[in-house]
Amino acid sequence: MADIDWTRLLKTSRRFAAAAPAALAAFGVAMAASSTPRPEIDARAEAVRLLTDGRLGAEGLAAITARMDPSQLAIAVRHSPGDRQAALYGLTPGWESLTLGGKPSLDLGASGLEAHMRNAATPNASNLLRVARPFPFKPATEADRRRAMRCLTQAIYYEAALEPTAGQEAVAQVILNRIRDPNYANSVCGVVFQGAARVTGCQFSFTCDGSLSQAPVAWAWNRAKSVAERALAGKVATAVGTATHYHADYVHPWWSPTLGKLTQIGAHIFYRWKGVYGEPAAFRQAYAGREPIIDEARFSRPRLQIASAAASRMALAEAVANGESVMRTVEIDGQTRVVGLASLGGRRQASATDIAAINERLAAFETPASPSQPAPVAVPGATPMAVEEVGRPAS
Repeated sequence: MADIDWTRLLKTSRRFAAAAPAALAAFGVAMAASSTPRPEIDARAEAVRLLTDGRLGAEGLAAITARMDPSQLAIAVRHSPGDRQAALYGLTPGWESLTLGGKPSLDLGASGLEAHMRNAATPNASNLLRVARPFPFKPATEADRRRAMRCLTQAIYYEAALEPTAGQEAVAQVILNRIRDPNYANSVCGVVFQGAARVTGCQFSFTCDGSLSQAPVAWAWNRAKSVAERALAGKVATAVGTATHYHADYVHPWWSPTLGKLTQIGAHIFYRWKGVYGEPAAFRQAYAGREPIIDEARFSRPRLQIASAAASRMALAEAVANGESVMRTVEIDGQTRVVGLASLGGRRQASATDIAAINERLAAFETPASPSQPAPVAVPGATPMAVEEVGRPAS
């Protein structure tokens, strides 16, 4: 056995001991790196590679978009400047929206197409749907019963005269839900006419845009009255549950993203409060039983210029002058009717001018007012309405 060089062995051991911490540190870093989850962007890139087979041109893009539903595609288009045309979903360009004069338009802001796109891109929160309890309608007197029935019928008629029965029932359900919501008035007429005494505060536009000045059409009024009777008798519109808000699908109100979108019926999209405030237990306000007396003559005068009756008449007069048809064929619950655009008094198919005005006012509302902006001017001769003014911004 050869003699061991102890001096050399000792020096080698010392060098190894000095290098050991660095080696162990490097080994630890390597082990940590191997156990760290892959960044999300890497996972996405790998998914795109597998889906497109590495082709990043038109074929690869088609492979990706083919797997998208309309809502996903609308979101993607919003983040793809210069590619708006893809949002038309294969419709003949220019004919996805028809104006009153029949002239097609691709002006997204004026035709309401942009609002349609944004509304379609918001998925329904079906997990938020809760069935509301039947409304306990116990008026104090027969006069209160008649007033409640008239106010509810007016709301259904002027807001949804040409909507399917399910759409009218949903509008009635929203009103009855609000009566039990502590954020709103506690009577039928109180909810329907809440805020109508203010120039820009009406909760339902027909109470301040002059629609009440137009006499209702008998068959449509009777249809709305039947829906109101069933709702006050305890019928529940299960499709909208505890909804407290809705709007037409050609506008995108500032408040819609703050609520839970439930469903769309006809031209209306319905929403409920998010969280516990949209649960049935939160609708605990008791019905007053007393209905305020509404000064219909006062509220028949237009105070809100969005899609007002005057603007409607001007648009119809212009259409007649241009030789355009002012009649429309509609199908309601399987029955076809021909109606005049001005004959149904309240909510009608909005023209491009109406839609542009509505969207312009919504955009102005979302823009913070400057400190130097003058305060709103009071309506001459206005008197306070005997309705409790409470609640958050609504439709």
